[in-house]
Amino acid sequence: MLRSIRGQSYFLQAMVVAFAGLLCAESWAQRNFTPPVESPEVSADRMVTFRVRATGAEGVRLGGGDLPQVGQGLDMKDVGDGVWEIAVGPVDPGAYRYRFDLAGVPVSDPVNPTTSESNGNSWSLVHVPGAAWMDEQQVGHGAVAEVHYFSKSLQRARRMHIYTPPGYDGNDAAQYPVFYLLHGAMDCDDSWSTVGRANFIIDNLIANKQAEPMIVVMPAGHTGPFTFGRGGLPMNEFVEDFVNDIKPYIESHYRVHTDRAHTAIAGLSMGGAHTLSIGIPHLNDYAYLGVFSSGVFGIDRQGQNGDGGPTWEEQNKTQLDDPQLKQGLKLVWFATGKDDFLLNTSRATVDTLKKHGFEVTYKETLGGHTWINWREYLAEFTQYLFRDGVTPQVFSSTVATKNTIDGTWTTEFETQIGTQRYQFELATSNGSIQGSAQANIGGDDFKSKITQGKVDGDNVQFIEELEFRGTPLQIEYAGTFSGDELTLTR
Repeated sequence: MLRSIRGQSYFLQAMVVAFAGLLCAESWAQRNFTPPVESPEVSADRMVTFRVRATGAEGVRLGGGDLPQVGQGLDMKDVGDGVWEIAVGPVDPGAYRYRFDLAGVPVSDPVNPTTSESNGNSWSLVHVPGAAWMDEQQVGHGAVAEVHYFSKSLQRARRMHIYTPPGYDGNDAAQYPVFYLLHGAMDCDDSWSTVGRANFIIDNLIANKQAEPMIVVMPAGHTGPFTFGRGGLPMNEFVEDFVNDIKPYIESHYRVHTDRAHTAIAGLSMGGAHTLSIGIPHLNDYAYLGVFSSGVFGIDRQGQNGDGGPTWEEQNKTQLDDPQLKQGLKLVWFATGKDDFLLNTSRATVDTLKKHGFEVTYKETLGGHTWINWREYLAEFTQYLFRDGVTPQVFSSTVATKNTIDGTWTTEFETQIGTQRYQFELATSNGSIQGSAQANIGGDDFKSKITQGKVDGDNVQFIEELEFRGTPLQIEYAGTFSGDELTLTR
């Protein structure tokens, strides 16, 4: 008994000491606790403030593709206590990717759990409300599932995202039409349901009787590392995976109609090219084709890689000229921004389809090669699907009038090596110009960066750095800026 009592006494003493230690530790922690910063902070006037605590950092930059004024990045301000801050805007309603750059290392926002994957990267994501058609409303919501499958064509596991409409799980008898929605070269299967807000857009359309309940399949379009230029798009591998694995998987695992009238396919940029590579050769399977900011890359080029083989038109001549296949085709829909560097690719593809007797709905909008446009295209195109006699509502985000050099600029000119089409993304900060460029040169796609840029009044100069077919190049630009016109010589 004595040992037992002494043992209990020792145990109680130990507990008291431990508890006292916890109190001391808690008191110390409270005295030294540093509250997290708020980031991102979206104000009523659609200004977005980004903050990050980076004690000891010599500098922090904000990066983000579609964010206004950001371009290749903006320097953030040290506001004390190790906190760096920057405000941008007003920002049009929508979803925007961003991240911080610390000494050349890209870092996601540590206090923002919302993310969006791209091709080989992950970004923080901010939503700026104000467009009811893509905001999260008090309506029935569908579900987005991350689905893994084994691709026999590629002999490896693959992933896709699948949207099922409100009520899908509560009615085991109902069947639904299916819409295959494809992403672009810089994105992945996660992108349409994050930065693209596809599920919220379709939720709202269904709730407002502007779209039929449908299943939306968002597969991974990349089958290997992506590179710009010839050979950069392993098109055939994805087509095989889609035709032999993805579509059969959906038809055997989900309650979808499998006939042509209830099947649609659309995509942006690379996904638009995928749409045509799948939809035209298998035209009997699809009643609706949608191509956003895209077309057939190098449509007049001999062979897929310029190797002297048949052109795309020659490869698909049988399907293009078959009048029976056109009878069940309800819609071929193209949309491209007037500032998009693939504008002429879209135009050339539309002209080719019309030459072969296709009825094509084609529209050119404001803007460039951005998610700002692609969300709007999705909202409009989806209203046509699986419905007859529809006049769709056209949705848009507010587009600010261009009154500075900040923003998107496009140009096209002829050279000895062929037509060059450029899309510049420029941003100014304290008299300096930063930015990037996307170019289509002789049918090949390239990316470059803008360095050593300066703006003084209406005078502009900068250097474009790129690698052209293995050779590093620096191209000097100088010119003037006025209103919505930028005149440059190089």
